[in-house]
Amino acid sequence: MSSLNRGVSKVEVALKWDPSPRGGPPHDLDIVAATFTSDAPTVPAYLVHFASRSPDGTITLDRQSRTGQGFGDDEEMTLELDRLGAGYVRVVVGVAIQQHDGHRTFGEIANPAVRIMEGYTELAEHDLTGLADATAATVAEFTREPSGSWRFRPSVRGFTDTDPQSFGARMGA
Repeated sequence: MSSLNRGVSKVEVALKWDPSPRGGPPHDLDIVAATFTSDAPTVPAYLVHFASRSPDGTITLDRQSRTGQGFGDDEEMTLELDRLGAGYVRVVVGVAIQQHDGHRTFGEIANPAVRIMEGYTELAEHDLTGLADATAATVAEFTREPSGSWRFRPSVRGFTDTDPQSFGARMGA
């Protein structure tokens, strides 16, 4: 983490998983970020995922995979918390499994893992296989302090939602 006085400012969330077995339909996992305002701290003001963007450009999906193939991370999202408008007080980040070809859970996907970094400092790493029955999970929560700085809190919770929109609506609860 950066300085205790400054909190976190720019964070990268990286997601990886192994491709589906040969001949099987591809596994498609997505990073989802939900932003919340002080007026509605549990209802997302907006979501950022594969099919959407943040209106102010502070949260971007930098890399997106639909199969898990390749080297390194399969998906990456950057959150520039220090640039978020003052009305935003909370950001919750999660992972959702797309359910294109039937119902899938983290227990059915080989080696799903998420890593949260600020610069070269690892804030958290989660192996999602511990949520074997879940189809989505929150992995991090960032909250704005009264001073304006942002704090990070690991927040691993499993859900059984099937798409980023319905998952996003439940992330803030």
